[in-house]
Amino acid sequence: MKRVDLGALLSAKSYPGRGIMLGRSADGTKAVAAYFIMGRSVNSRNRIFVPDGDGIRTEAFDPSKMEDPSLIIYAPVRVLGAKTIVTNGDQTDTIYDGLDHQFTFEQSLRTRRYEPDGPNYTPRISGVIHLKDGSFNYAISILKSNDGDPESDHRFTFTYSPAVAGQGHFISTYMDDGNPLPSFEGEPIPVTVEGDIDALTEKIWTNLNEDNKVSLFVRYIDLATGTFETRIVNKNQ
Repeated sequence: MKRVDLGALLSAKSYPGRGIMLGRSADGTKAVAAYFIMGRSVNSRNRIFVPDGDGIRTEAFDPSKMEDPSLIIYAPVRVLGAKTIVTNGDQTDTIYDGLDHQFTFEQSLRTRRYEPDGPNYTPRISGVIHLKDGSFNYAISILKSNDGDPESDHRFTFTYSPAVAGQGHFISTYMDDGNPLPSFEGEPIPVTVEGDIDALTEKIWTNLNEDNKVSLFVRYIDLATGTFETRIVNKNQ
């Protein structure tokens, strides 16, 4: 698949839902992770990202407006040693616990399915970056229904090893807006990774649909030291 510009990809969609991009900086010195959330309902839009240790969690911007926290309050990012986990739900904790008990990324997700929000049956998308010996690999997973059939699961894991400078892969929960919302299809999309953390943050945020975007997380991890820089952007301030 030909690599595409992430900004152009996002600007062409009004509602990709939640999205993960993992990759390597153009100069080859950083592992890169990005995660965004969008919302159409008041409940979904009433969120912010806040730091939580080395990771982040979602939080209600206005607690008085919170209706159902079950699928919207979770830790999207957690760090376990040399591994950074990024997901669109509470499967972050499932992966963290599995990896901590020596299960693989794929094995850890065997206990999970898509979200129980029919008729959308929102896919669970997950990613993990694994630093090793000054380089790294990453994997991306999607758990989805069989074209809207809740009785059948489709499970896909894509691994990229070693990560290549200036390249990344993007996956989202939905192809775009719709009723019901159409689940993401195919392999994660190859994208170019250019510029520093602020340039990437600006590119993603400015190209997300203005009405539907909610929050964005971007992290650059130094491969030599393991230290990282993080940017968090919340529409609700």
